[in-house]
Amino acid sequence: MFEPRTLSADLEAVHEEYAPDALVFDVETDFETIPPAAAENLGLVVESLSPASYPTEWLPPEVPQLLGAYASSDFTIGMPGDGTVVWTRQTTPPTVFLKHRAKNTPDHFLDFLVAEAFVQLSFEDVPEHFLPFFGEHYRDLTEAIPAGPNEVYQIALALFEGWIGLHTRDVFASWEGEHDALYDTWEDTGERLDERLADLPRAVALGDTSFANATEYACSAIKHGRELPAPFAALDTEAYLEYGPAYAVRWAEKTFEQLAEKHDARRESESN
Repeated sequence: MFEPRTLSADLEAVHEEYAPDALVFDVETDFETIPPAAAENLGLVVESLSPASYPTEWLPPEVPQLLGAYASSDFTIGMPGDGTVVWTRQTTPPTVFLKHRAKNTPDHFLDFLVAEAFVQLSFEDVPEHFLPFFGEHYRDLTEAIPAGPNEVYQIALALFEGWIGLHTRDVFASWEGEHDALYDTWEDTGERLDERLADLPRAVALGDTSFANATEYACSAIKHGRELPAPFAALDTEAYLEYGPAYAVRWAEKTFEQLAEKHDARRESESN
């Protein structure tokens, strides 16, 4: 199921600089979560396995099933929304996995995704999922967002990705003149986000996109250093980088309070 991947010269240089111990595998299937029995086969190719578990007190009463499994003692690698490339520190050394769908991803973009995993691994304070990031604040976030557990999950994941982006974007920007192909992919991808970013508030107001989808899109742009519209611009700050989950919860509280006020004002205007 796990096939060691050969890296390009430029990607190998990034590997050596940021995550020299990390192993990289192609996975023969697509997955949200690698089945625990299959994940345990990693014991044949790594030095040791250290499955993570988290306090159930962090979880609200209703959560997606896989999030409950992730918090448990089940050996869980990969979660919904992780994308094409997944990494974990639950193995020694850490490992990076490319899902089967990576075969359909353009080489230059796939190289960037793998390089991004190496950079994220280089930040010891960056966990591999939003649950250990939010910790006990996840209940607070759930209370702040008037939506079901799946939508809360999507927003939490987006906020976590945005926080990671505040860590990594300066690294990507520094690659100009050193890892030009990776830098150009980072820059080009960011530029492609700009037009839709500008239209996000209008799209949410008209119901053309959900707030969760808009949050996901805006937070994905943070790592590219793009200009965000309100209310997402408040996430592109040193305060969010420093205060993390507590800041995210307060942002959600204020944002949904303001959205509710605008909704009430609109209904009142229409009734008059």
